[in-house]
Amino acid sequence: MDIEAERLKRKREVALGYRIFASLRWGDLGDGHITARDPEHPDHMWLLEYPVGFERATVDDLVLVRPDGTTADGREINMTAYNIHHPIHEARPGVVGVAHTHTPWGTPFCATGRPLKAITQEACTFHERWALFDDEEVQILNRNGGERIARALGDAQVGMLRSHGLISTGRSVGETIAAFVTLERVTEALMKAPDASPISDEAAVIARDDLVNYRSLEMAFGFLVQRHVGDPSVVG
Repeated sequence: MDIEAERLKRKREVALGYRIFASLRWGDLGDGHITARDPEHPDHMWLLEYPVGFERATVDDLVLVRPDGTTADGREINMTAYNIHHPIHEARPGVVGVAHTHTPWGTPFCATGRPLKAITQEACTFHERWALFDDEEVQILNRNGGERIARALGDAQVGMLRSHGLISTGRSVGETIAAFVTLERVTEALMKAPDASPISDEAAVIARDDLVNYRSLEMAFGFLVQRHVGDPSVVG
């Protein structure tokens, strides 16, 4: 692996992810975070400097966060992001990206405590790959809360934090962002059609495996960049 090239790729995808979220009008209050594991120092992660608006995110605005929550260059970060994301990165060595923000459909869906049923083709992506953090701790004040989220998430790709919001992970940052956007669309369908008949387990597994093998989320990230950012070089 070319460490510098991989680091730059991950940082660019983080910055692009923030801009995609901003275009979707998520994170207007600074409520959300995207992280990437550093390829050379896997116990470190990259995070947007605080307070920098999502719509302004560039590679230069990203800060390297140490395992203890301090930053390599002294810049400020959103400590809630550290409390939530670091324990997930620590518990899941295969996870490169983690994303969380508050969204119009995901947050109210999380408040219901309902399971993530496969009622649409997109929902099949997460069939047997989702988890619920069923807890009233919505203000994650320390790493203990994040560790409990990580345990609840297990090896699932996506999760719902009850009365809080959605969270996604991925083998790349791009996959993580596309998974999050897809999950928001899934929760929108579940909120709009709460009595819909679920897809059978057999059909959901077939759809899931095909979507995963086709690497649909990685491809979706490219479409999201085109639609919501345009020229990816804007992030540096």
